[in-house]
Amino acid sequence: MSELRLIELLLKYLVIFLIPVLTISSVIQAGLTLPYLAQTKPQTAADWVNQGLQLVQKKQLKDAIAAFETATKLDPKLAPAYYNLGLALRETEQLQPAAEAFYRAIQADPKFALAYANLGAVLLEGNNPKQAQDFLQNAIELEPNLGLAHYNLGLVKEQLQDWEGAIAAYNTALKYSPNLPEITYHLGVVYLQQNQIEQAATAFREAIKLKPSYAEAYYNLGAILFGQGNLQSAIEAFRQSTLANRNYANAYYAAGLVYMHLGQYQSAQTLLESAKTLYASQGNSQWQKSAEELLQRASSQNN
Repeated sequence: MSELRLIELLLKYLVIFLIPVLTISSVIQAGLTLPYLAQTKPQTAADWVNQGLQLVQKKQLKDAIAAFETATKLDPKLAPAYYNLGLALRETEQLQPAAEAFYRAIQADPKFALAYANLGAVLLEGNNPKQAQDFLQNAIELEPNLGLAHYNLGLVKEQLQDWEGAIAAYNTALKYSPNLPEITYHLGVVYLQQNQIEQAATAFREAIKLKPSYAEAYYNLGAILFGQGNLQSAIEAFRQSTLANRNYANAYYAAGLVYMHLGQYQSAQTLLESAKTLYASQGNSQWQKSAEELLQRASSQNN
């Protein structure tokens, strides 16, 4: 494989389309504000919801799910029980049951904006962007200042390649949730898709400012710097990416490629060996092969 082809492959896959759909684990208690009843055995549906919330805080999700399910049986019209059940199911990656729980929350309370927003988020994760869009727009109609819903709507627009729509949604999300690094990160992703390189770099730097351990933001910033010929800064960005996520194979690969350009073949070999090992462990045979080929080139140049 030629070096030019390797560079083309790298640049083609530089943008990592992680979909960090926000299902508001940070406000997991938003559905119910009753005081905890830790000293008594749960009796009512509300008691069981509070019990479930305590179990969530202790990371005992299986028991929390059971508590929320008990609450729904005791009071089938208690929307917060279904809502928090949906959140807990989502945390355990049970997307279909989570979607059903959020839908039941909406049936119990048709004005429950957070339930619409989270149902939209789960549908997006389940690769149903058009359905997700409908529920997210419902959430926004009910609560226009819900930054979560605007952000997830932006992800939908991004997945549908509606770049202008995505930018509009992300900018609105920033208005209401200015401290969410995922928003500025995905703005950067969309700007890259439109070849607006400087705007993308600015967005990735802002994401890093908000979240100094943002591996994907460092990686994409490094990709931009690499493309601009700023190799030393690119290496530093890729290094920061690997520090933020030791298992981020693409960052090791990209740093190795930059060292190849600098003629520092020993350093390139070390990084490419790490990339190859990680790709193999992650079952990514295509990029494992690319790393092996580039590693062979580095080895031959170093001899």
